[in-house]
Amino acid sequence: MRYRHLGKSGLRVSEVSLGSWLTLGKSVDVPTTRVIVRRAFDLGIDLFDTADVYARGAAEEALRQALDGLPRHQLVLATKAFFPMSERPNDRGLSRKHLVESVEGSLRRLGTDYLDLHQCHRADPATPLDETVRAYEDLIRQGKVLYWGTSEWKAEEIERACLVADGHGAYRPVSNQPQYSILARRIERDVIPVCQREGLGQIVFSPLAQGVLTGKYAGALRPEGTRAADPENGAFMQRFLDPDTLARVERLRPVAADAGLSLAGLALAFCLREENVASVIVGATRAEHVDENVRASGITLSPETVAAVNAVFPARA
Repeated sequence: MRYRHLGKSGLRVSEVSLGSWLTLGKSVDVPTTRVIVRRAFDLGIDLFDTADVYARGAAEEALRQALDGLPRHQLVLATKAFFPMSERPNDRGLSRKHLVESVEGSLRRLGTDYLDLHQCHRADPATPLDETVRAYEDLIRQGKVLYWGTSEWKAEEIERACLVADGHGAYRPVSNQPQYSILARRIERDVIPVCQREGLGQIVFSPLAQGVLTGKYAGALRPEGTRAADPENGAFMQRFLDPDTLARVERLRPVAADAGLSLAGLALAFCLREENVASVIVGATRAEHVDENVRASGITLSPETVAAVNAVFPARA
């Protein structure tokens, strides 16, 4: 496993990290979760990403049980807050009240005294950015949070957060967590340039487009037991399942083979070719998924391979 600095911070994270969206505490039982998480740790993954809203806290609790007994100082625990945790009006957003209470809840569910990284799951136009930045400053000074970051923020929102933090002499965000894959490249236009300038690193989610870039859905098939066949868990990936996209994914198969990679390996390595990407978050329902995905760490794609991918899925202006 290779490791990269998270933006311009001193924190280093594994190039491949393990996420928990739609898996831990939901579609994967506790014993299997423990096997997956232990395999990930043994293979060098140190960054484990979750969120309070994932399975309404059950993902954090499942992760705590799976990590029990592992050395805390060797883990980078990342979670998030923003989405509603109940119907109550203050149980959502990025207000000081909700951030403080969300952090306390995550600490309890994860069974830890501090969070390595706490992220704003989305931007909150209903809360002054000044309030959010100063809340993180207090949480960091209290030792409950070590670093803070954003998730799916626009370039101008990230830029503004850095300016507000600088105005207060406060800690800046060190990371952003966007969707990024061969099929979803919009951050290349604005977000990555701003983050490079301001010192944030990307921790990207869905680098495999929720499994589409593994090639398992060739021919528009939705095999039983896969995410695409699940009306709830597969809702977010339907836009990638059109015949044209799937046909072009198949055109990547010989590109991957020529590079000595699986389709999944090509997809992950393509994201990691971008130096501003610190880590790619992968999900897993079996330990074997982790075994395959960690092989992407340390892979350097040739210019010819990158050009071949771009020929099939060009970046959009």
